[in-house]
Amino acid sequence: MVKLVDTHSHIFVSEFEDVNTIVQNAKSNGIEKILMPNIDKESINDVLRVKALFPEQTEIMMGLHPCSVDKNYNEVLAAIGQQLTVSKCCAIGEIGLDYYWSKDLISEQHSALEIQLQWAIDSNLPVSLHTRNATKETIDICKNFKGLRGVFHCFGGTVAEASEIIALGMFLGIGGVLTFKNSGLDKVIEGFDLAHMVLETDAPYLAPQPFRGKRNEPAFLLYIAEKLAQLKDTSLQQVADITTNNAIKIFNLS
Repeated sequence: MVKLVDTHSHIFVSEFEDVNTIVQNAKSNGIEKILMPNIDKESINDVLRVKALFPEQTEIMMGLHPCSVDKNYNEVLAAIGQQLTVSKCCAIGEIGLDYYWSKDLISEQHSALEIQLQWAIDSNLPVSLHTRNATKETIDICKNFKGLRGVFHCFGGTVAEASEIIALGMFLGIGGVLTFKNSGLDKVIEGFDLAHMVLETDAPYLAPQPFRGKRNEPAFLLYIAEKLAQLKDTSLQQVADITTNNAIKIFNLS
């Protein structure tokens, strides 16, 4: 059986009341690690709860999601920053910019992102970046933080943006969108080596074909890996070996 790492999965949210079954499904499909990015102040306890239930199968990130940024973001960041000092985290995440839902708090989003990028530098941790409708803006901000490393989660940008991300020494997070008909992601990444990619589900969102529209889960990562192997005209084993090793290196997984 191939060994895979789901580098971005929210199995701590309320959609996963059956989290024991979810983790067992993942193990049965070769998913050795599930990385869980925090969302906001309220989700911290849920992330820690699932980590305590599955200490070997899961790793945690701490961060403030851009869609959770409001006028009181400094107060929330203080709580998340405090948690960073007492929990073993594999990354700062989920952080970034989101221009899809609203542009009312762009200044606050930028400020929160920059604060958390500095956390990553200071703590020598990678980042997991959310960049919906704001990939170029996020790239430009990242260029100001020398030595930054991590993943552009749920990558869906252009060839030029992928090139810039890779030039920064960062990785493309490839998820279920790769399996969507006419998404165009297959054409964007065809010229880039697997050495620059990691796999993710973003569960419970963005389930791959043939589960599109249903609740996503880490076990479905296998379908993403299979699609990537098909596109790269290589074996599933090769995709698993390279992307898993990438994840281990980026997130310092044991």
